[in-house]
Amino acid sequence: MASARLDLDGNPIKPITICMIGAGGFIGSHLCEKLMNETPHKVFALDVYNDKIKHLLEPDTLPWAGRIQFHRLNIKHDSRLEGLIKIADLTINLAAICTPADYNTRPLDTIYSNFIDALPVAKYCSENNKRLIHFSTCEVYGKTIGSFLPKDSALRQDPAYYVLKEDESPCIFGSIEKQRWSYACAKQLIERLIYAEGAENGLEFTIVRPFNWIGPRMDFIPGIDGPSEGVPRVLACFSNNLLRGEPLKLVDGGQSQRTFVYIKDAIEAVLLMIENPARANGHIFNVGNPNNEVTVRQLAEMMSQVYSKVSGEAPLEKPTVDVSSKEFYGEGYDDSDKRIPDMTIINRQLGWNPKTSLWDLLESTLTYQHRTYAEAIKKVIAKPVAS
Repeated sequence: MASARLDLDGNPIKPITICMIGAGGFIGSHLCEKLMNETPHKVFALDVYNDKIKHLLEPDTLPWAGRIQFHRLNIKHDSRLEGLIKIADLTINLAAICTPADYNTRPLDTIYSNFIDALPVAKYCSENNKRLIHFSTCEVYGKTIGSFLPKDSALRQDPAYYVLKEDESPCIFGSIEKQRWSYACAKQLIERLIYAEGAENGLEFTIVRPFNWIGPRMDFIPGIDGPSEGVPRVLACFSNNLLRGEPLKLVDGGQSQRTFVYIKDAIEAVLLMIENPARANGHIFNVGNPNNEVTVRQLAEMMSQVYSKVSGEAPLEKPTVDVSSKEFYGEGYDDSDKRIPDMTIINRQLGWNPKTSLWDLLESTLTYQHRTYAEAIKKVIAKPVAS
């Protein structure tokens, strides 16, 4: 008989039932895989679509058959939601509109999705004494203090002005006219509500702030597995350009700095939160990789090199082209300058550190993208234009 799995304090881990809202998305699909392959836990997988988890649902002879149930529902208007939360031990809320192109063009949908639709989830968990792991975003930090300093100030290089700490860093957003911040504001307010539910009503919660989680099945490729007019997040945007042999578009010169973490590393962190409630409850966790920091321009250049390696195609002579944020995203776009996560709290509480280098995670992701989409895109490009 296999030995019992133990938590970080040496206690046996008991099987639980998890209600996972947004299980059919990028993060949800990887988390479901992890739970099915490595744990005895049961999952109610809630989503509108299940394309990314179909391999976990069929056939019914899979070793975990019976431990994962898909429920096709929209949390905006489905009376089944409270019942599923009631019979689960833990709810994980991954549901969100989280694509920057939507923040300007669909600010109302963005606010409703990330705040209004999340309210019943927090309410049902609080009223029924159920634990909640809520997925927020690194966007809640907004702009860094350093971005307000003169460009030639030496203080801009001081980590105190740009490293983001869960319990210290202020959340600084642009003006109301900059609707790009609709997402960050909605996410920050639901964080504050969940925190208040914990303080006033005893809700057991953990809040996750992802810093650019990257890997297979992320986002969509426009016109192939998503809308033709859609604009996914930066890495999927660049992947789409590479697959089509087009220059990568750098918004406002690609000077913003970001960190990227491999999805499989990040999911390890989430599993630690699930199975160590005594260490995770009441905490907000940055989950990112400060060692994988690049400007968006550097990311584009690296992706061009990696894609050439995995595809065998020569890099474009002109791999990038600069576009304005207004041209790319529309009126009202704004951006944060840097997003570097402080990892003190998650390392102290859960002993977690990311492992995968930026080159390796890009190679894994672009290998998947090339194998999955390259032929489909060639067929689309080869179609004759109707006269």
